[in-house]
Amino acid sequence: MYPFSFTKVATTRQALDAGRAGGRYIAGGTTLVDLMRETVERPSTIVDISGLPLRDIMVTRRGGLRIGALVRMSEAAAHRGVRALYPVISQALELSASAQLRNMATIGGNIMQRTRCTYFRDVSAACNKREPGSGCAALHGVNRTHAILGTTDDCVATHPSDVAVAFTALEATVHLLGPAGERSVPFADFLHKPGSTPNHEQAVRKGELITAVEIPSFPRPLRSGYLKVRDRQSYEFALTSAAVALYIRGGVIHEARVAAGGVGTVPWKLPAVEQALIGRRPSEALWTRAAERAADGARPLRHNRFKVELLKRTVERQLRVVGGGK
Repeated sequence: MYPFSFTKVATTRQALDAGRAGGRYIAGGTTLVDLMRETVERPSTIVDISGLPLRDIMVTRRGGLRIGALVRMSEAAAHRGVRALYPVISQALELSASAQLRNMATIGGNIMQRTRCTYFRDVSAACNKREPGSGCAALHGVNRTHAILGTTDDCVATHPSDVAVAFTALEATVHLLGPAGERSVPFADFLHKPGSTPNHEQAVRKGELITAVEIPSFPRPLRSGYLKVRDRQSYEFALTSAAVALYIRGGVIHEARVAAGGVGTVPWKLPAVEQALIGRRPSEALWTRAAERAADGARPLRHNRFKVELLKRTVERQLRVVGGGK
């Protein structure tokens, strides 16, 4: 680990001043500390923001939800409002990491975490995300766990977050505070697809601080849930996952929100699946037909071709569960 300075701030103003000067924010430290140990990240200044007042969870007047950036993952998962309004968020959080990590990690840190690609974390390997222009070792390496959607010749790494998949499905908004004031970014624009610049991962500007993630209101009753498929049941990242939210009235699907994880370079919204559902009556045939669209545009690699069919099956299974079937 390289030498660095450490400072703890008590106000958002102090945090912004330190961030503007080049400091890196840290709260739970469950990602950044690991990257520093592996010398993937080498910040010269660490700014501890864990004492800032960004820990509230509020149900909005219209029935949406606002989760402070420093709310612990375990706190958000257990919150009555979250569990009642958006089970998909609670389930995604509870299927993440380990209990010990969920007790430390924050919502803001979770959506800012970097990929678990082994080549990214091996500083001797070529990685455009870590060192622009060096290449992508995963393209022709061991790529079983890598992405099949949103990939380019510059990067095929997946985004590791589970709750980010739920936020993507629910079309959440990220609220930020920076030297220039407050602004909001749709979650779909917050995490960047790699394109030719995979090192540019989030829409956060220098010195900006995530203050909250807000989920909009939906018609009620809204059925939602999260399904994660992984190599083992404990502390493992997704091979594929599906976040589904459906509003069904009068036996017809009027609202559908579907996203997948473990298969995309970012949490992957599935508009083709949503369109296949809206205006139709739930049925076994509908779930199968809609799920067939889940892998549209997939670009599998040598070792992860199985993910195409696995993604379809995962989405179909979760549509059936949320839609009221078995």
